[in-house]
Amino acid sequence: MKLYYSPGACSMSPHIVLEETGLPYQIERVDLKTKVTETGADYNAVNPKGYVPALVLDNGELLTEGPAIVQYLADQVPARRLAPANGTMERYRVQEWLTFTGTDLHKNFTPLFMAAPEEWKATVRTLLDRRLATASTLLGDKPYTVGDSFSVADAYLFTVLTWTDIVKIDISRWPNLIAFRARIAARPTVQAAMKAEGLIK
Repeated sequence: MKLYYSPGACSMSPHIVLEETGLPYQIERVDLKTKVTETGADYNAVNPKGYVPALVLDNGELLTEGPAIVQYLADQVPARRLAPANGTMERYRVQEWLTFTGTDLHKNFTPLFMAAPEEWKATVRTLLDRRLATASTLLGDKPYTVGDSFSVADAYLFTVLTWTDIVKIDISRWPNLIAFRARIAARPTVQAAMKAEGLIK
C-alpha cells in the first residue's frame, strides 16, 4: 500500500493507523500547492479530488477520505482492535466520533489555514471554541474516545488537536483534551508517523 500525505495534515491520521496495523506500506509526500508529489508525479492524476489522504491498495484500487481509509485499515487487522466489529454499537460510536471530528472540528479549521478575511476567521474561532468544548464534554474523563483502548477515532481527533498549536488556539481550558493529546502523542506508532513526516526529530 502507498499513502499519499502532506506533513501534519489530516493524512497523519491514516499514517498513524498504518503504523498501528503493522502492515507494510510506503508513503509519498504531496505538495498541496503545486499538486506534485515528491517523485514528480501529478497528484491530480492519482487523486482527482486533489487533497490528501489517498491510499493506493496493493491491487491498485484508490481509497480516499480519512475516515474511510482508517476503517478499511482497521478491518484488515481485526486482532489489533483498532475499530470494533462492524454491526456493533461500539463501531457506530467510532463512526460517530469520526464524523464529528471530520465535520465539526476538521472542516472548521480550514479557513484558519487560508488567506481568509479576518472577520470570517474570528467567527470560525468562536465556532471552534464551542466545538472543542463539546469534544471535551464528550470525551469526559475517558482515556480514549470509545471504549478502553485506542481506536482509529483517536488517531483522527489527535491529528486535529495538533492544529490548535499551529493556529494559536489555547486548549488549556480543557485539561482532558490536553491530557488526551499527550497520551496519544506518546504512543510509539504516533511518534514513528510524526518522525517520518518530519514533524519531530
